[in-house]
Amino acid sequence: MATADQASTGDQASTGDQAGTGEQAPWGRVDETGTVYVREESGERAVGQYPDGSPEEALAYFERKFTELAGQVTLLEQRAKRGAPAADVAKTVKTLTAALDGANAVGNLAALKARVEALSGTVTELTEKQSEESKAAVAEALAQREALVVEAETLAAQDPAKAQWKQVTATIDEIFARWQKHQADGPRLPKNEANELWKRFRAARATIDGHRKAFFAELDSVHKDARAAKQALVEKAEALVGKGADGIPEYRTLLDRWKAAGRAGKKFDDALWAAFKEAGDALYAAKSEVDAKDNVEFSANLEAKEALLAEAEPILTETDRTKAKEALAGIQRRWDKIGKVPRDKVKVVEDRLRRIETAVRKLDEDFWQKNNPERQERESGFLGQLNDAIAKLERELADAKASGDKRKITEAQQALDARKAWLGALGK
Repeated sequence: MATADQASTGDQASTGDQAGTGEQAPWGRVDETGTVYVREESGERAVGQYPDGSPEEALAYFERKFTELAGQVTLLEQRAKRGAPAADVAKTVKTLTAALDGANAVGNLAALKARVEALSGTVTELTEKQSEESKAAVAEALAQREALVVEAETLAAQDPAKAQWKQVTATIDEIFARWQKHQADGPRLPKNEANELWKRFRAARATIDGHRKAFFAELDSVHKDARAAKQALVEKAEALVGKGADGIPEYRTLLDRWKAAGRAGKKFDDALWAAFKEAGDALYAAKSEVDAKDNVEFSANLEAKEALLAEAEPILTETDRTKAKEALAGIQRRWDKIGKVPRDKVKVVEDRLRRIETAVRKLDEDFWQKNNPERQERESGFLGQLNDAIAKLERELADAKASGDKRKITEAQQALDARKAWLGALGK
């Protein structure tokens, strides 16, 4: 089959016969030579030939050409309606306008041209709308990028001495990842604004990096000093091992200095502490051996002191202070001669002895309290006044009873009872 525009060289008798019948399609016709025409407002225009087919096939071929153009116009209308980029729509409008001008197709080309021209107005609307949307999107993107910069600058403004650097590093890395994603997925920003924001972000990140490096450099120095101090303490602790239990007081002093030495870094701290503790364990092991021997020796002393306490506890019920003091003095002399008891029993037996000593001391204090000359003198003066008051109230009560005055009787009786109660409290 030849192309539609190729000139016919064969016999077209059948085409001519059909054309001669006067039957024509609405937008085109085929003449006896096989030439296909399209009808336009200005008249007919030849669009080509279809030499190897019937008139119907020739006309159908150029109608399909029209259908293809109409499909492209419809597709563009749909794209414009969905908000395709205005520049793309405008480019396609220009292409279709050129394609429709003198198109070799049969159909309502004028209607297609009108639809394409209408799209030109749509392009203007799209351009304005998309321009506004683009400005809004850029403004929002600038605000989002600005927010990332502020986050980074706020992080950089923190006190380096108080920063948790592991967390700070993770945070700035996460902010940078969001920056990169926003840069890749967001709209293109104006160059000046984008550069300015990047400079600020880069400066904040550089500040954080600088502070982090300075912090760890200082930390390394501190760790180095602490490592040297702890190494010296380990050597001193190891030198004490030969002293056995006698080295424990000095080891405790070294332990206080160890706690104040600071961190040497986990790797070194663990190893140094293991060596320091090993020396301490050796000292306390020696002490445990000494304590074990002492406990065997002191167990008999414990039995003796417990027997002595059983003998001494009746002193708790003694009311004669002289007898109590003499008995306690004898107990104390014998107590000191017995000697030490096992360490874990010292407090138990000492507390029992203190209880007896406290009771005797109270007996002595009570005695002197009662027999204090100054107190006796004060009591005798007060006692005389109290007895005089009682005698006077008894007389007033007798007079009140004689007169039958109930109010005076009641007042005198209450006052008299109160004075007698005071006298009873003094034990007189």
